[in-house]
Order: sequence, then C-alpha cells, then structure tokens
Amino acid sequence: MDRYSFSLTTFSPNGKLLQIEHALAAVGNGATSVGIKASNGVVIATEKKVGSSLIDVSSLEHMAKICDSIGMVYSGMGPDFRVLVNSARKSAQKYRQTYMEDPPVRILVKELAGIMQEFTQSGGVRPFGVSLLLAGVDERGPNLYQVDPSGSYFPWKATAIGKNMINSKTFLEKRFNGDMELEDAVHTAILTLKEGIEGQITEESIDIGIISTIPAAQSGEAKPIFKRLTTTEIKDYLSNII
Repeated sequence: MDRYSFSLTTFSPNGKLLQIEHALAAVGNGATSVGIKASNGVVIATEKKVGSSLIDVSSLEHMAKICDSIGMVYSGMGPDFRVLVNSARKSAQKYRQTYMEDPPVRILVKELAGIMQEFTQSGGVRPFGVSLLLAGVDERGPNLYQVDPSGSYFPWKATAIGKNMINSKTFLEKRFNGDMELEDAVHTAILTLKEGIEGQITEESIDIGIISTIPAAQSGEAKPIFKRLTTTEIKDYLSNII
C-alpha cells in the first residue's frame, strides 16, 4: 500500500493526492448518471441501484431539486450527496434572500465546487465520494455542469458519470447533436442508460429530471421549473422506445 494514500494533505511524488483518486473510484462504483443539454432545456437521468428487491424504491433519493430552476443528480456515495444537497439548498436560499431570484447555475456550481475543494486540503476530513451533474436554466439559457470530488467543475453539452461512464460517453458522442430538443434528449438519455443496465429497464429502475426554457403554460408556471418525471411519464417514454 502506498504510504501517501493515507494522507489527504500530502502529495505523492508523482503529484497526485491519492485520496482524491480513491474518491473518484467510489464515483466509478456508483450508479450511472447522464446529463444532456438540449436546445430548449436540460435532462438528467440516473439508474436506481438497490441492494435488495425488498427495498421500497420510492424512498430512495437519487436526484434532488435544489431550487425552482436547478436540479442535481449524483454518482457515488448517497450520504455524501445528501450533505451537498443541504448545502446547495442553503446557498440557493441565501442568494434568493439577497437578490429575490434563484441563483444562476454557474454561481451555485462554484459554491458547491468550493465546498468540495475545501475537503481536499483540510486535515481530519476526507473528500466527498460523489460527482454531481447540475441542470438548470438561467439568463444564459440551458446549463449542464459536472462537479468532481477535487472541486473541479466543467460545463457540458452531454456527459455521463458513474460505473458505465466510458461506454455512455461513447454512445452520447454518436447520438448527440446541438439541435436536439428536450423530447429527443429524454429519449437519448434513456437509451444511454439502457446500454449499461443489466436486465430489463423499467420505470422503477431509472429516475429522470427535466427543465425546459419554455414554462409549462398548462400548469400556470411563469418561469422554467425543474421537475422529476413520474413513473407514469417515464413508462410512456419507455413504451415509445422499447
């Protein structure tokens, strides 16, 4: 065992912080999550991994709404995700109290990346064992960001994290185009997850969240709202694919 792998604050001779490498390994063992930025919105989707058929799947939170205009999904360790969800919601509320509007996606991403980076250079703590995908709409239009355990963050057109990341990214590179609309993006996200799911894909085995640049007039919304699709809505999408 490399003696540098036990220390978070000590660089190894080759310039790496090995605890961050281990955190990325935890992400790589997590469920696959996918994000796609369409021309008129963003979709994030993830596989629901459960250890037993006796678990009530509806009680598991793989995806979270941070504020009206931003949603977040993860790959990695669920408890770490819950901590970051709470931090993100507090940051969003603080911004709203000051400016009377939801934060731009990039501002919230920087806040979360800063928190995660602090846990890479402090003694007595460990890095967060999650990577995040944040989807939202602001004055710049649709946004999709990835945040890693090191505190690094990147804007993406389409990306994947988790266990089947490499194959999923290869699939997205073949299927993605910049003119893709939200409906097509949802279908592509499902097909990407389907590539890595063992067995039958069902409405209970995946979770999907969307936000459109066009408010849903039929529900009386005055601005874009992030929402998680119901199992019935997911089933409808699956029936058009399978």
